[in-house]
Parts: sequence; C-alpha cells; structure tokens
Amino acid sequence: MEVRFKPSFIRAYKGLDPQLQEEVKEKIALFRDGKNHIQLRVHRLKGSLAGRYSFSVNYRYRIVFMYQGKDTAILLAIGDHDVYT
Repeated sequence: MEVRFKPSFIRAYKGLDPQLQEEVKEKIALFRDGKNHIQLRVHRLKGSLAGRYSFSVNYRYRIVFMYQGKDTAILLAIGDHDVYT
C-alpha cells in the first residue's frame, strides 16, 4: 500500500520524541502490508471523523488516516486520544 502524508501529520511527527518517531516508522512500515491491520487495530471512526480510520502506534498514540482509492492511504494526524477531537 502506498502511504502519503499531510503536512499537518509531518509537523506533528517532527514534534515527537526521537524514540517515539522510530516506533511510528515501524508501525507505518507494518501498516503498508494489509495483513498487519488486525495487529495495529485499524478501525473506522465515527461522529465528526466519519470516513476516516485510525490505528495504534502504542497504548497512548494513534494515527488518523483516510483511504484514497484501493491502494493508497493518507496519514492525517498523530497524537494521543485528543487527536480524535
């Protein structure tokens, strides 16, 4: 799967601790292979974020994304549960 990044995602990523940045890179690499989506807990969001999805980086951090076509995902935001608001 091709993964693209919104500028807002890149800015938030650069603000993370370097150790967390490495963990994010690993999770994005896993995300590229659809077989790992269960492990990452990929799920559809509801409410004001309807049409978007999320997956876990760790217990605290999540990545919000949307699909663009069958084989492309755009990462929109990263953060703790406040990323959902």
